[in-house]
Amino acid sequence: MEILKKLLFHRSPPQTLALGFLITILMGTILLSLPYSTHAPISLLNAFFTATSATTVTGLVVLDTGADFTRFGQVVIMTMMQIGGIGLMTFTIFIVLLLGKKIGLKDRLLVQESFNQHSTGGMVKLVKLVFIFAISMELLATIILSIKWVPEYGWGEGLFTSLFHAVSAFNNAVSLWSDSLTSYKGDPLVNIVITFLFITGGIGFTVIYELISKRTFNHLSLHTKVMLVGTLIINVIATLLIFSLEYLNPNTLGSLPFIEKIWSSYFQAVTPRTAGFNSLDTGSMETSSLILTMVLMFIGAGSASTGSGIKLTTFLVTIIAVISYLRGRQEPVLYERTLPSSIIVRSLAIIVTSFLFVLSGIFLLSIVESASLLEISFEAFSAFGTVGLSMGLTSGLSTSGKLIICLLMFIGRIGPVTFAFALAKADKRKINYPKGDIFTG
Repeated sequence: MEILKKLLFHRSPPQTLALGFLITILMGTILLSLPYSTHAPISLLNAFFTATSATTVTGLVVLDTGADFTRFGQVVIMTMMQIGGIGLMTFTIFIVLLLGKKIGLKDRLLVQESFNQHSTGGMVKLVKLVFIFAISMELLATIILSIKWVPEYGWGEGLFTSLFHAVSAFNNAVSLWSDSLTSYKGDPLVNIVITFLFITGGIGFTVIYELISKRTFNHLSLHTKVMLVGTLIINVIATLLIFSLEYLNPNTLGSLPFIEKIWSSYFQAVTPRTAGFNSLDTGSMETSSLILTMVLMFIGAGSASTGSGIKLTTFLVTIIAVISYLRGRQEPVLYERTLPSSIIVRSLAIIVTSFLFVLSGIFLLSIVESASLLEISFEAFSAFGTVGLSMGLTSGLSTSGKLIICLLMFIGRIGPVTFAFALAKADKRKINYPKGDIFTG
């Protein structure tokens, strides 16, 4: 225990977070390798892949979660999804609080890094809110979903199915069924509850905190305003695009009644930015829809949320900065607030770093896998965005392919910049050099 403490707490916050996730994955791998976790023996690599997918709340699977794992194995997966979604440091700090111990500066810095905050103020209150809110939402959703699934599967199976999907949806992960939620594409209760859970989990805990503590839109911070409005706009646009692109596709929306077309379009449009659920067969979608889905997976969810990707605010800040530049404005302005250059530079760094990681993953997968570029690209974007949608490539990945996808899931969950900071040595030089010009464009 003392060795583990030294390993984690004598390092920088990015290194601690990365090591914390890695240790959780390794512990999950050991548990999933036990004989009573699966109905048949599985390889250590498949156990590692499943543990990585669960801890990074991705949902890409090489085994059928509902059929290949026992109830014990499913509980292990569900626990790892909860830890990975809410955050390892959230769990650690909450347990420390329950034991009545004080939270030191080092712990506050770790929580600050975990939630991507600008200061350590209010970290303890935020941790309490995150934990209580998450558990409350999951329990409420379990009760509502059990109305649907208890009559179908009986009390024991129905309640566990409801609990698993509630935890998985809030933490943006995976379904128990191999066909995900395609059997419930027209069911309003399942569609509303599941999408509400992963949209809420993906919007960001700082946004939730503000919505609870502040009652009017005008009193909300700039970040929360951008996140709420941006989420609404991108979800509406994505729904309309999926509806239009897939309307005549006989393998997706084409054969469905009109009301099911709407439900399925909505579900398939909002899931790529956060969750690995699907109500349509992803592999049967139009190429244009798949490209749109990859863009949405790359954009991802909100900062300090259960989702990943470059984050919606990062995408919007960059778009606003580009528009301002094209219009000849010196500084981008949003809601009568000037965006500082540091935020724009950070956004550009996140996007460029993220794209380089994904591009590297696509390049390596193209070497080791015999699949189309579209299938490989889709899998890479899904892994990095910790989304979990697949065109069917994951289950047939080679050993090298599985390890590449695992690395993309890991980097995507902790964040590309955090990952880079964890590996890089900080440059502490305080030297300023003369400015120089470079012709661009």
